Amino acid sequence: MEEPLLQVRDLITAFDTEGGLIRAVDQVSFDIARGRTLGIVGESGCGKSVTAMSLVRLLPQPAGRILQGEVRFKGRDLSRLRSDELRKVRGNEIGVIFQEPMTALNPVQRIGKQLAECFLLHKGMNRRQAWEAGVEMLRLVKIPSPELRAGDYPHQLSGGMRQRVVIAMALACRPDLVIADEPTTALDVTVQAQILDLMKRLQAELGMSVILITHDLGVIAETCDEVLVMYGGRVVERAPVREIFARPRHAYTKGLLASIPRLETPRKSLLPVIPGMVASLRDFVPGCRFCQRMAREGPTLRERPPFLEVSPGHWVEACPICHVP
Repeated sequence: MEEPLLQVRDLITAFDTEGGLIRAVDQVSFDIARGRTLGIVGESGCGKSVTAMSLVRLLPQPAGRILQGEVRFKGRDLSRLRSDELRKVRGNEIGVIFQEPMTALNPVQRIGKQLAECFLLHKGMNRRQAWEAGVEMLRLVKIPSPELRAGDYPHQLSGGMRQRVVIAMALACRPDLVIADEPTTALDVTVQAQILDLMKRLQAELGMSVILITHDLGVIAETCDEVLVMYGGRVVERAPVREIFARPRHAYTKGLLASIPRLETPRKSLLPVIPGMVASLRDFVPGCRFCQRMAREGPTLRERPPFLEVSPGHWVEACPICHVP
């Protein structure tokens, strides 16, 4: 069997605060194979984006740091690489599509120049070659009149076109892995569908793997091969996408799926919600954090549940209360 492209083992990421060291990612493990798409879902603050940014060490500095774990990409542990070695990987072998394109793009530089920098840094092209390669990337992501658009500034483009530019920058060097952090946030549903179709097409053409972070379970169902469900900085369930939707085994996953509107839902009816609130990072218990949310008491709050394989490829945090047989 071929070795996974990316192997993450027991990743722990923390931030230095005035109140001490706080864990935002707590022993997260997963693999992703070549050419596959892994979806990461969960509520805001559950650790999705911090997990993704930990892989390429794009954490806020100096507060954020990796305390423990391995991030093995093509056999190398990225968490142990020197900064200059990691810069050769970021943007070249691993591309990142950031959540908000207006903060990912430099507002005072033309689009073409920002794209050209990828080729100047990683491919050793001269300025003319790099500019032409950037224009070709704009054409690849279906931006009309790419020769003219390359001379525009980010504020001259619509939200959907800015997102296409960010995708073009992430794919410029034909990376083996793309981390897409909520790539369709704040886009209307028509543009969202176009962006997702574009990513699927480019993935098929380039043979890359994708880590897709999103709140939208509909997007997960349409685009992913496997799903990680995160809560409280931990993975509470991991399974192939069809298995997750057909047979969710954790109470939190079941709650997320129950909140999806369905065609048979009566008009103007209230959708089910998960009761309680997510605890603050500094208040998390060592045991089952979903039990903590549900205001339960007892040993489940004191001891972390084991992460068990309940069926082939289907793993769940087996809290005796939250695990649904």
